Amino acid sequence: MSPDESAVLTPEQIEAGRLLFASECTFFFGSQTLDQLPPPGVAEIAFAGRSNVGKSSLINAMTGRNRLARASSEPGRTKQLNFFNLGDRLTLVDMPGYGFAKAAKAVKEDWQNMMFTYLRGRTVLQRVLLLLDARIELKPSDRDVMELLDKAAVVFQVVLTKCDALKPGRLDAKRREVEAEMARHPAAYPHLVLTSSETGMGIDTLRAEMARLVEMGEARQAHAES
Repeated sequence: MSPDESAVLTPEQIEAGRLLFASECTFFFGSQTLDQLPPPGVAEIAFAGRSNVGKSSLINAMTGRNRLARASSEPGRTKQLNFFNLGDRLTLVDMPGYGFAKAAKAVKEDWQNMMFTYLRGRTVLQRVLLLLDARIELKPSDRDVMELLDKAAVVFQVVLTKCDALKPGRLDAKRREVEAEMARHPAAYPHLVLTSSETGMGIDTLRAEMARLVEMGEARQAHAES
């Protein structure tokens, strides 16, 4: 696996990703319980990760907006699924962070139950982007979520965040560690993306990957309707 997936993307795919994420993107729904979920519509991409992994920063970087998704210095503050409409072609879903140490056991169990039910039952969900902080070792909670995604049979793509904070040697070692873990999970998409919301590293690649998913879904829909 290449650490830089942009090597297998064409300039046209990169441009398609740029155009998609240049579309208007607006928050349209927040759900604290599964019976509040919006009706299924266009394809959905969900962002998951430990508290303070940089989900909000990544969403903002991908959409080119500073305050679309709000970052918090308080781990575990986001308690709901937040839905964002991207150009009426893609829905971005910001999931509550997991692994926050101060949360009671019951809260953690509620998160797992709600997330598993959402992941397993959401027919329009195309992929989960599982964010891992490049500076921090893999935690048991990270592996637990990977297993949960395996059980839910939902494809997940691992995205390393804050990669600008590591020197090349450490980053390469981190990449190898994470790829070895990915190889143990049947639901893991086999391309790791290295990103930095600060420098823009990997953002074009991630946009292009999401645009490719959207285009494939739209092609299938058009074929089904023809």
